Amino acid sequence: MSSPLADASTRSADSHLSIPGTPSRNGSDGVPHRIKNVPGYTTPVFKGKEEQRALVQQEVAAKGFIPQELVANEVNWFYTNLGIDDTYFRNESRDIICDHIIALFGAKVLAYTKHDPSKLVIDLEKIDENGNGATFIYTSPPGITATEGPGASCEIRIDTLFLDNSTPGNAYRLETYRSAGSISSTASQQLRCYFVNKCVFPDTPAKKNGDSSTEIRSVSDKSFLEKASENTLEIYQKVMCSVEQRYGPVMEVYEVEGTRERRLVIGYKMGGTTKFFSALSNLYHFYRLYSARKYVEQFSNGVTIISLYLNPVPNSAAPPIEHSIFQVMKEASLLYCLPDNPFFLPEAPGTHAVQEATYAYCGWIFAQHFCNRLGPAYLQLKNVLDENDPAHAEVLNNIKKRFREETFTRESIEKIIHAHPELIRLLYVNFAMVHYPTSDNAGELMPTLSYQRLQTVQPLSDEELYDRIRRTVPNKHELQVLESFLIFNKHILKTNFYQPTKVALSFRLAPDFLPEVEYPKKPFGMFFVIGNEFRGFHIRFRDVARGGIRIVMSRNKETYSINQRMLFDENYNLASTQSLKNKDIPEGGAKGTILPSIGATPRLCFEKYVDAIVDLLIPGKTPGIKETLVDLYRKPELLFFGPDEGTAEMMDWAALHARERGAETWKSFTTGKSAETLGGVPHDTYGMTSLSIRQYVLGIYKQLGLKEKEITKVQTGGPDGDLGSNEILLSSDKTVAIIDGSGVLADPAGLDREELIRLAKLRVPVAHFNRSKLSKEGYLVKVEEQDTKLPSGEIVLDGTDFRNGAHLRFKADLFVPCGGRPEAVNISNMAALFDSEGKPHFKYIVEGANLFLTQQARLFLEKRKIVVFKDSSTNKGGVTSSSLEVLAGLALSTQEYVDLMIFKDGKPSEFYKNYVKDIQEKITENAAAEFNCIWKEYSRLQGAKPRTNISDELSSTLNSLQAELESSDLFDDVPSRNGVLKRAIPKTLVDRIGLETLLTRLPETYQRALFSSWVASHFIYKYGVNGSSVDFFHFARDLSK
Repeated sequence: MSSPLADASTRSADSHLSIPGTPSRNGSDGVPHRIKNVPGYTTPVFKGKEEQRALVQQEVAAKGFIPQELVANEVNWFYTNLGIDDTYFRNESRDIICDHIIALFGAKVLAYTKHDPSKLVIDLEKIDENGNGATFIYTSPPGITATEGPGASCEIRIDTLFLDNSTPGNAYRLETYRSAGSISSTASQQLRCYFVNKCVFPDTPAKKNGDSSTEIRSVSDKSFLEKASENTLEIYQKVMCSVEQRYGPVMEVYEVEGTRERRLVIGYKMGGTTKFFSALSNLYHFYRLYSARKYVEQFSNGVTIISLYLNPVPNSAAPPIEHSIFQVMKEASLLYCLPDNPFFLPEAPGTHAVQEATYAYCGWIFAQHFCNRLGPAYLQLKNVLDENDPAHAEVLNNIKKRFREETFTRESIEKIIHAHPELIRLLYVNFAMVHYPTSDNAGELMPTLSYQRLQTVQPLSDEELYDRIRRTVPNKHELQVLESFLIFNKHILKTNFYQPTKVALSFRLAPDFLPEVEYPKKPFGMFFVIGNEFRGFHIRFRDVARGGIRIVMSRNKETYSINQRMLFDENYNLASTQSLKNKDIPEGGAKGTILPSIGATPRLCFEKYVDAIVDLLIPGKTPGIKETLVDLYRKPELLFFGPDEGTAEMMDWAALHARERGAETWKSFTTGKSAETLGGVPHDTYGMTSLSIRQYVLGIYKQLGLKEKEITKVQTGGPDGDLGSNEILLSSDKTVAIIDGSGVLADPAGLDREELIRLAKLRVPVAHFNRSKLSKEGYLVKVEEQDTKLPSGEIVLDGTDFRNGAHLRFKADLFVPCGGRPEAVNISNMAALFDSEGKPHFKYIVEGANLFLTQQARLFLEKRKIVVFKDSSTNKGGVTSSSLEVLAGLALSTQEYVDLMIFKDGKPSEFYKNYVKDIQEKITENAAAEFNCIWKEYSRLQGAKPRTNISDELSSTLNSLQAELESSDLFDDVPSRNGVLKRAIPKTLVDRIGLETLLTRLPETYQRALFSSWVASHFIYKYGVNGSSVDFFHFARDLSK
């Protein structure tokens, strides 16, 4: 990992810090469109203005607050000299106008008493009670963000109250302009007027243009169409068309002929970001620009377009607008990702430019996750305690959580960043020197302002920078935070930070910085994603890897705080567990986690997360939109995403989005896709996970000579779930209890099998069980029921509490958890699975649900002679199915995929049906082989090693051998390679496409992984974990057959 980083640090600054991309005609990359100097909007003339003014003058005079001799002059100044346009007078009632004139006069009187006209502050507002809009008018110096007074919060309030909440069914448009006139003859201040109006959209369906884009007039607000010029409609139409085709924001710059005014037009999908309008003001003010007019237009097809009319503040020492406008546009793309950034605010100490402030924000999030390390005290404790002892392991785990909590808080890290603006600037330069994109056409364009800014800071080497930090920051606590920024810089292999358009920031990190004491197994790669509404990770343990993307929801601030602290650890542990389960398939273990902020839309977070990671997987080729990034990794990467908590319904979108972004592997980018429309292979429909669990149950029966019909069984996870329903349909035992989300169903005489099958086929929970089918001793207690009397006479006070502990009360031969919360059996309750005489409730446990038992509980139960098979061995059928879904996507051309995998008239092709059968056979074969391997090894050791440990050892031995084989030259032996791949790839696929064609289509990294996983698993399953070199020699000799 170190070599790409070392290479990067020796590259010269000049090679990085020129403007990215090449000139284009689209205005988004350095060459603006030129437009005529005509208004983009026409202000409708209010014909009743004079009549209204006369009536308003009478009403103001009647109120008596303004002296009679001054009334005419004040009303006249308000109507004529302030420069408020006719929109205001047409929309507001006379009462409101009277109130505003009196308020303006009162403000003047107050300023007069202070003997300082500059103290004149105007604050007029009216928010409609019925939600139809609002008017805000206040004093506003050009080019300055107000930090106090009404102007300081006005735009943020407009964002929060109206713009951020706009939907196609309830949207608000905004127009705002700076008044042309001054407040009075003695005060030169200008007013800023904001008019927010509820949109009135056509009630007819949207029309389409010839190119399938939406025709703008058919989705526009009524008042927008009255005011917008033809030229504006033409510009917005083009922007709308781009927004519909693209996921991220669209930005265009227009130069107004004969003036220095520039118009910046930004389009994006409605609701795509928040607080963006107010953040843009801070941005252009930073470059000493002011806006004459601003518009936010909403369209009923879900598009938002912002238009800013920008001018240079007169007599300022700022860079010329001809240069600064492109910097505003580039930095607007960063603001779109992170508009609510505490390091880019006028009142923030040592205010940074947007790029530096965004970098500071990313370093802030990184520090929150990676500063709270456990340290030497934890290591000493770890060395003293025995992790194999369940009690010790639990203590260590609790201490780890406590250490994470108390060291660095989000707030304390933020203070440290604010306290050292100069060091943050130097750290940003250190980052930019490596990742600022190169340019093939640097000579054709002026250097960007960010380039010029970087030239004013002397870049320091890593050693010099570390030394500067060490000497500047005497406090160890603060030093650790700033060091984490340097660690962050040195481990970024690529980032979309400088990509012209993006929706969230993503970083591909080399995981070398993770301390071994906490993360003993080093990941192969990790992605770090930061969005306005979320942060997330993706960790994988091998180059070719697959795993689910999980959304971690938080009920309240306290839960969010806990989730935030533990997010990376949870992701690491899930990916590590997944790698144990993925032992006999080509994809190693991987997992992604997304933590939405409270109130954020999970779907939006997922979409941004996926898009930001795709930025780093696909080389950018479109100047001004997606450009080539600085890539220190220098190898293509294959990621395969799967469904997990909260994302099952989003897999189709991710696959289609990858296709839109130009990913060649879009068909295999996600698993769990819809079968009918995208050719996915649903686990539940075909019982994929249950098939592997079933092999363990049948294996126990076979080895011990048991008859299934005589076996009593308890099951968690009901007939409404994938595993629960299939376990019912595949079995013929005597089930005495089923516990699911709806309640507890039990019958010592055995639950009626026909009724269970009925529920399983309907996919409904046990609450729907027909009580008449129960024996005298049978019962159903639903979670919502209270004070229920059981046949034994026991009173159940609360159905939910009863359900939560029910898995600990029943007795049977076999326990198959097919659902339920993780760690449902743990160190604190595992003793409850034994009666008062120490006799266990169950003889055999096949753990179908993920992590249902803790590792400590498994070992404890095995010590007491219960036969336990753990989750990573039993429920791997699902991952095998997903792996072969990936293979079909990689192996078939797009046309073949459409013809063979996607349903026609709701029915699968013969190829699809045969391919599903191949998958089922592969699952059954792998599960039976692993069961036999564990059973044989346990017998060989005469029970000296628990099956749980044998299973883990088997997984790690398989993974190690697979990694070894991937980097060996055995793959280069063509006869062996072809012999293995012909057996590893399902027969249906080989027969249809042909092995030679398949080998030209499958990426070499994938072929190596497929080859090594097949060889490793078949060798270990045949010879056991202690197979010798001689055994392998004999095994390898037959590979080409």
